[in-house]
Amino acid sequence: MDHQLSGAQKNGCIIPIVPTIFDEDFRIDYPGQLRAIDCTIDQGVSALCILANFSEQFSLSDEERARLTTHALEHVGGRSPVVVTISHFSTDVASQRARFAKDAGASMLMMMPPYHGAGVRLSESAIYEHFTRVADAAQLPIIIQDAPLSGVPLSVALLEKLARNHQMLRHGKIEVAQSADKIAELSEKARDVLTPFDGEEGITLIADLDAGAQGTMCSAMAADLIGDVSRTYAAGNREKAVELYRQLLPLLNYENRQCGLRAAKAVMKFGKVIQSDAVRHPLTSLSERSRKGLLELAEALNPLAARWGR
Repeated sequence: MDHQLSGAQKNGCIIPIVPTIFDEDFRIDYPGQLRAIDCTIDQGVSALCILANFSEQFSLSDEERARLTTHALEHVGGRSPVVVTISHFSTDVASQRARFAKDAGASMLMMMPPYHGAGVRLSESAIYEHFTRVADAAQLPIIIQDAPLSGVPLSVALLEKLARNHQMLRHGKIEVAQSADKIAELSEKARDVLTPFDGEEGITLIADLDAGAQGTMCSAMAADLIGDVSRTYAAGNREKAVELYRQLLPLLNYENRQCGLRAAKAVMKFGKVIQSDAVRHPLTSLSERSRKGLLELAEALNPLAARWGR
């Protein structure tokens, strides 16, 4: 996977998050899930990621996680590298998830630091050991997800230490506030060992690419269009990349600020990729106002997900 990513970086690496598809009774819709995977692959991606936060991983049972992992990797069948998210507070559980994903055929893993509410604060040494023990268990490259959802700060010094001391911990998805400044500092101090990616649905993509990000982990809503931006930038045409991004940004902003993880499924339902865009309670469906606003912007840009099944 590292070799594949290294090649992809030259063209602007795109690793979208595939949503988990539920039917109207809130059960995993496996035929719909596989269609969502196919649609994501057809968007011309470098790899795809399952079981992330934008996949509603926190609403799945362990049994569902295992079955979805197996079905997804069997269905992909080597057509694309697959990143499996394995985050858990317990080091042992995360290690078990890592080994399971590897045995199922994952190319790479992603995980957040251990977190469990604002009152549980771990030392940097405990976080360091958590990542290194899971990496030892997995023996697969791991993307360290530095996200505000966890509430756990990962310092530049800690990320650099992890990357320098463990060859499996040399990628980071940086999606905290002021992400570009953090990516720039990482690029300055750890360029030789750490590959940073943009996140947060790409709403800071140009700033992050300018700072040294090697691509993005966006949603599967418009990965083909984001890919155009990232690859154009990587080819050296920043002016054209900015022009493309300027056209795309209202949609990305609407996704990030109004819809969240529901956006990709709403667009895929509109594009007849899937039959239902249901989310599990306590999440609620998009309001009709938000759905209309999202689809109005999506229709104007015509991403593949909005027309794949039509």
